[in-house]
Order: sequence, then C-alpha cells, then structure tokens
Amino acid sequence: MEFLIDAFKNAFFLIVSLDKELLEIITLSLKVSLTALFFASLFGIPFGAFLGLKNFLGKTVILILLNTGMGLPPVVVGLFLYMLFSRSGPLGFLQLLYTPTAMIIAQFILAFPIVTALTQSAIVKVDPIIKLTARTLGATPFQVALTVIKEARYGIVAGVIAGLGRVMAEVGAILIVGGNIAGYTRVITTTIALETDKGNFELALALGIILLIISFIINISFYIIQKRGIPPNIAWL
Repeated sequence: MEFLIDAFKNAFFLIVSLDKELLEIITLSLKVSLTALFFASLFGIPFGAFLGLKNFLGKTVILILLNTGMGLPPVVVGLFLYMLFSRSGPLGFLQLLYTPTAMIIAQFILAFPIVTALTQSAIVKVDPIIKLTARTLGATPFQVALTVIKEARYGIVAGVIAGLGRVMAEVGAILIVGGNIAGYTRVITTTIALETDKGNFELALALGIILLIISFIINISFYIIQKRGIPPNIAWL
C-alpha cells in the first residue's frame, strides 16, 4: 500500500512541477493526434456528407467498409504501414518509418472511418421536412445541402470528438510505426507501456492521470453535444 501511495505522490509531483519530459511527451501526443484528426475531418466530413445526401451504386459497400473500419484493429494498421514504409517496402524511399509523420498517418487511418460514418449518420437523421421546406423556398441543391449539414452539425462535431477519443487512446499502430524513440516519437500511450515495463511507475502514472483527464474531457464534450438539439432553422436562405 505504501508503494502505491509513494508512486501517486511522485506522479502528482511530476504533474504540478511541469516536468520537462512529461510536457514534451504530452505536447507530441496532442500534436500527432490533433493533426491526424484535422486531416480525418478535412476529408471525412465532406465525404460523409456526400454519402448522406446522395444515393448511388456501390454506396452500401462503402458504408459497410466504413463501419468495418470503425473497429479496425490498430496493430493491423501498424503492420500494414510498417510493411509499406520499411526499407524493402514500396514507399521505403520516403523514409517515414519511425517518424511522427508515420504516426499521424496511422492515426488518420483510424479516425477517418469514424468521422466519415458518424457524419453520414448525422446527415441521414435530419428530418426530411428540412429539405422539402428549403426547396419550397426556392433553395438551390447546394443551399439545400448546406441547410442539411447545418442541421446535422452537432452530430458531425460528435463524430469528430469520437475520432479524437479513438486516436488519443491508441497505442498499437503508433508503437509499430513510431518506435517510441525518446524525444522524437514518444507519446503518452507508448510511454506508459514502456515505463511500466521498466518499473518507472511515477512517470507512467503521471501520464495515465493526464490521459484520464483528456479522456474525461472528450467524453463530457461528447455527452453534451449528443444531448444538445436545435430547432429547424432555414431563415438564412
């Protein structure tokens, strides 16, 4: 029991003293995850909106693939990217293996299906009366699409937050492609795994507490957004 108390005391000391190594790891984690989420949202939201607004041949297959991708095992993504970026791989000349860029790509692959699928789901749940009213008021197809997207904005934001939760807690893929190099590719989750194996529980606990706080903030934000609702409003047309 005394061992646990001492470990927690030292962990809290690292946090309140703003330990340099701790801050570097947290900063890199946020940089990698937020960058990956930015690109996942940049491509995922428009694609999800397109899937939600249009019907075309092959759409069902795409949705099945996206739903499958939402549960894609991180280690499989890491293995695929490792083979792709290794020296003998087809993209080995890019020298991306064991770099933050490779970690961003891995997290992008994990977040993209979530953002896209949840955006599509939010779009299709918009009341059809919104489209009909907009068309009645003389809106163009583009304006109708913008109206629907506006009505689905809380669901879309919830999808982005869900994507952030996915990448912040991820360890398998980034450990494989990042290598957990001190001062270069060490992030929160990989450091927790490494330091626990080494018996350095103080740093692992400190990072674990930070990760729990981030996860709590993400989940609270997700809950609040899910509970919010907006009345139909197309007066801007």
